[in-house]
Amino acid sequence: MTAETGPLFELKDVTKTFGGLTVADKLNLHVDEGEIVSLIGPNGAGKTTVFNLVTGIYRPDSGEICFEGRNIVGLAPHKVTQLGIARTFQTLRLFLNMTVKENVMAAAYGHTRSTVVEAIFRLPRARREEREIAQLAEEKLAFFGQRLAGYRHQQQAYNLSYANRRRLEIARAMATNPRLLLLDEPAAGMNPAETHELTGLIGRLRTEGGYTVLVIEHDMHVVEGISDRVIALDHGVKIAEGSFEQVATNDRVIEAYLGLRGAA
Repeated sequence: MTAETGPLFELKDVTKTFGGLTVADKLNLHVDEGEIVSLIGPNGAGKTTVFNLVTGIYRPDSGEICFEGRNIVGLAPHKVTQLGIARTFQTLRLFLNMTVKENVMAAAYGHTRSTVVEAIFRLPRARREEREIAQLAEEKLAFFGQRLAGYRHQQQAYNLSYANRRRLEIARAMATNPRLLLLDEPAAGMNPAETHELTGLIGRLRTEGGYTVLVIEHDMHVVEGISDRVIALDHGVKIAEGSFEQVATNDRVIEAYLGLRGAA
């Protein structure tokens, strides 16, 4: 980040309430281009709410959400995606009866320009874009190596293992050609070996894919392994920010976790 360009992504004094419950309270955070930043906190801290605010699912009551210097508050979710922000969900949202390749292609259709008529009658522009999207899907799936390669392209998504479904959802997000990837608990439900592999994958998203990444994650081994910075939330308030070591040993963070989740 430079003083001239500013961060790629930034929340400025963002507040959101539901009824009498404040889920984001004058929240400030930023992500610089090329960073991997982890968002942590106990259940109910407001982490997924941040993602929903960024992607246009919720609208903040006050404050600004800036991407590439532009305030994107009020944009519809598909417009946010077109600008270059993509996300995964804590609960998988795949088309289980579509093939692996079709799932990734479906995510890319928002960037096509063919009209409905061109698509129905298979006119030249629609056919060309179909070929381009198919190639794009294969390129994104290739990022995951043998996990989503070869015969799996034509395999229906419901046949995939849980870990491969998680990988497929990341591939779908990549197919929108984002600059910023928001990953919501990507390691949830994975065994230790799968979690270790995912940690390496997130690092590759930056080094090989060129993505900037904001991650919500509960697994502290993953957080430690991937993060340039860690931001801790509690009840919609930022209570700590810094390196993993700085945040993990912060008294307010320890109190938030132990106070809400028990000393186990």
